[in-house]
Amino acid sequence: MKKICIIGIACLATVMFVPHQAMAATSHADVIAAAFAPYTVAAPNPDRVMVCHGFGCRLRTDVELTGADRAQLAHIMAQGKASPAAERRAVAVAGAWFDRRVAEAAGTHGHVARAGASYMFDNDGQFDCIDSSRNMTTLLLLLDDLHLLRYHHPDIPVARGYIIDFRLPHATAVLTDNTTGQSWAVDSWTRAYGQSPEIMSLSRWEAGPY
Repeated sequence: MKKICIIGIACLATVMFVPHQAMAATSHADVIAAAFAPYTVAAPNPDRVMVCHGFGCRLRTDVELTGADRAQLAHIMAQGKASPAAERRAVAVAGAWFDRRVAEAAGTHGHVARAGASYMFDNDGQFDCIDSSRNMTTLLLLLDDLHLLRYHHPDIPVARGYIIDFRLPHATAVLTDNTTGQSWAVDSWTRAYGQSPEIMSLSRWEAGPY
């Protein structure tokens, strides 16, 4: 595993995603370009992932995945076979597992929910929403690469809040239903270490203070 330091920006300072708008099914290449290219973060594959932390993806840690890791993800996602709602619940469980799995390598065991300005100068082990939205997008792409998503596909991360609308900038990973086209926010920034990300309709997430 290797840590790489780059110059990053905090979630509270800016969010470099476009607002959500209806569009055709998004390809992996589109998601990877939108989520990772601005930060030169490597796309995940079944053998390794790159975890962002330290605010604005300032630090990146490579984590190697084993056969046991892939088997555990398959076991978790098997609980979501019955329906799209069940699959989203399984994704939430997988998100908590993923957070615990990468913590030893990334040093993020102590990360808190909604880490913000108070961690600006002590944030190596913390996630802002830039970090968390990319990490959750990494997990969603990994699940899709492993053919563990039946009802959904990973989508381009979405931002809300532009200061002038009296809301702080925030970003989330997105999962979209293959049949209905409904998009769901998968937001782990609001959760502490080892907790499942919040999953809610993207329209509700965009409208709220969550």
